[in-house]
Amino acid sequence: MFFDPIYIIAVLLPTLILSGLAQAWVRGAYQKWGNVPNSRRVTGQQTAQILMRDGGIQRVGLEMGQGELSDHYDPRAGVVRLSPNVATQPSVASMAIAAHEFGHVQQDQQKSPLMSLRAMLIPSATLGPQLGIGLIFAGLILNVTGLAVVGLILFAGATVFTVVTLPVELDASRRAMSLLRDTGLIANEQDAAGAKAVLRAAAFTYVAAVATSLLTLLYYAMLVFGSRNRD
Repeated sequence: MFFDPIYIIAVLLPTLILSGLAQAWVRGAYQKWGNVPNSRRVTGQQTAQILMRDGGIQRVGLEMGQGELSDHYDPRAGVVRLSPNVATQPSVASMAIAAHEFGHVQQDQQKSPLMSLRAMLIPSATLGPQLGIGLIFAGLILNVTGLAVVGLILFAGATVFTVVTLPVELDASRRAMSLLRDTGLIANEQDAAGAKAVLRAAAFTYVAAVATSLLTLLYYAMLVFGSRNRD
């Protein structure tokens, strides 16, 4: 596969380019707005406390995570984990990132259908790629088209998870901006512009993930159905 010119041109190179652009955009936005204090001078941890106090969000656990930009909400444990810099720095970026995670908390507490669907697809995202690819190539090698099709369906489940994740993340960012405005944490245009810039950059990582996942799925579909047509 890795020596297939079609794979290199249609999947590998676009994936490297999109992933590189996404990471560069996120790093650039984070570095820029991570050095700009927000007008309220609140850290990510303080932002979280204010959102739980004034934002109509039921209290959840709040923990310090590990690693840069490792921020996430764990719905199973009911815990938001903020990376050390986000938790402790009073920057525009910290405020925006913390609010994004509480956008997910709000989705969870309001029983967002998309978030529920994504949770249902987690097994597909976890097992689908490895098992699916294995079955695809086993089917191709053994000339058992049905086996390859089953593998393709399993891999498609992971792609569906990636596609569903995009609107979930966009909605969390939309909710984050509303929460920040409603609680008065966004106090001027600089706060608003910086928060939007950070959230927009983060969203592009999910756009890139959807694009690369779809390209990979199409490539495997071409292998499976192209092989069947040759038969």
